[in-house]
Amino acid sequence: MERAAYDRMAEIDGAHWWFSARRDIIIDLIRKRVKLKPAAKILEVGCGTGSNIAMLQQFGTLDALEPDEGARDLASARSGLEIKGGFLPQDGGNIPDAAYDMIVLLDVLEHIPQDGPALKVLREKLAPGGKMLLTVPAMPWLWSAHDAVHHHQRRYTRAALRQVMEEAGFRISFISYFNTFLFPAVVAARALGKLTGREGGDDAMPGTLVNNVLKRLFSSERHWLARGSFPAGVSLACVAEPIR
Repeated sequence: MERAAYDRMAEIDGAHWWFSARRDIIIDLIRKRVKLKPAAKILEVGCGTGSNIAMLQQFGTLDALEPDEGARDLASARSGLEIKGGFLPQDGGNIPDAAYDMIVLLDVLEHIPQDGPALKVLREKLAPGGKMLLTVPAMPWLWSAHDAVHHHQRRYTRAALRQVMEEAGFRISFISYFNTFLFPAVVAARALGKLTGREGGDDAMPGTLVNNVLKRLFSSERHWLARGSFPAGVSLACVAEPIR
């Protein structure tokens, strides 16, 4: 991502409706779809500025990887953890094999040019019975300046994500679109931005009332994802395990 995007993220990711609601959804997915054992060993790949570290530490001991030096320094300062550097797939040797009960990539895979080889590397880092949890931006036709600013390589369809996961040697136990309730509003906003030429990074902090309403609406999707899946949405979530 561009340096300014990391700086904006660090300023707002504690309270912004999207980050906050996504954490609520991830917590429920871990509890109900991953079902970690007590004192699990967890790796977050692409931890950014560290906004998810405290949330993930509820479930076990956490290691984190972040290739951007500035973001890594922010994450270390916020969490007190020593954040590892390196890019995937080429630096996969810096991560121990068969060491983790869960590997998490939260809106990270879309940044990696070689997504399939990176997933193959990470498959070898999971302990027996370990699982991967990831989220990615969905719907390639939603591509906008937001994706360009954040240096995305792609957006995924459900079929494309399933294909790259299975080709990397994973068995999918759960896959669903999410950020569905706000999907029509996002589509309208992206279309308007393209028509007016006023596309941006989609990361401005709204007023308190609007932020709270959006957070409650987005976060409420966790109740449905515990039981089923959505047919469309701005993002995709997936839980998978290696085929041994």
